[in-house]
Amino acid sequence: MAEQEKIAELDKKLSELFEERNKLNSEAIELAEKRNKLNDRFNTLRTEALELKNERDRTNENVKWLKQKRSGLNAKTHEKIEEVKKLRQQNKETFQRTSFAEVTAIQKEIDDIEWKIQTTSMNLKQERAHIERVRELQLQLNAFKKLEKLRKRISELQTEIDSLENEGKQSHEKLTQLAQKSQEIHEKMIAKVADSKKTKAEADSLHQLFVQTKEKARPIQDEIASIIMKLRQHKAEVREKEEERKKKSEETFREKLESQAKEKRKRGEKLTWEEFQILAEKEMGEQD
Repeated sequence: MAEQEKIAELDKKLSELFEERNKLNSEAIELAEKRNKLNDRFNTLRTEALELKNERDRTNENVKWLKQKRSGLNAKTHEKIEEVKKLRQQNKETFQRTSFAEVTAIQKEIDDIEWKIQTTSMNLKQERAHIERVRELQLQLNAFKKLEKLRKRISELQTEIDSLENEGKQSHEKLTQLAQKSQEIHEKMIAKVADSKKTKAEADSLHQLFVQTKEKARPIQDEIASIIMKLRQHKAEVREKEEERKKKSEETFREKLESQAKEKRKRGEKLTWEEFQILAEKEMGEQD
């Protein structure tokens, strides 16, 4: 096969290989771009999942604190309820038989007796009897006043109980809301984690295809390099043969021109400058 035909065949093969390699490189670039986008999405999802986890943990800490607060409020409420029960049990009978009217009547009787002692003339025995009665009434009045303090204390405790129960209810409602919020955040986080895992798997799969595509292009690139080397060799051989042919052609022409010049000189004809120069060079070469 002539060298030019070999070169043409190699050029055709090289063009086909370039097209195949460029196609694989384009596929590899497309795969790499898709992979990189998926990796970026994976990193975003992972960051969002971590943010959700931190938010969920903070919410759970608030839930924990509210549970402790609610338990403390319940304990205090129970403690005060027990105190009220105890006070009521201890003074059950007195509570049942004592009224505001009785206290008023005792105080009026004391006031009347004291007024009578001060304004009425009486003997020592009568005076002692009145004083003893005042003393008895005063003891009853003091007992009633003490009972009134107990009632006041029970009322105060009941107010505190109502306040604690209200605060406990508010804490429970807030706790329920936060617990629900924590669950919602947790579910979002789980969804993000699942999505990130799926995205990472897709990115890894694309990376595997990218590597496989680059591996397919490697032997083609090696063959391209080999053909380029062969082309250079064949073209060098063609240039060498062309130069050799050109050199032989020039030598043949020179020999013809030299012979022609010698004939003209024998005939005494006028030589051209080129003919004269060739004969001069020939004679100088012979002298050397």
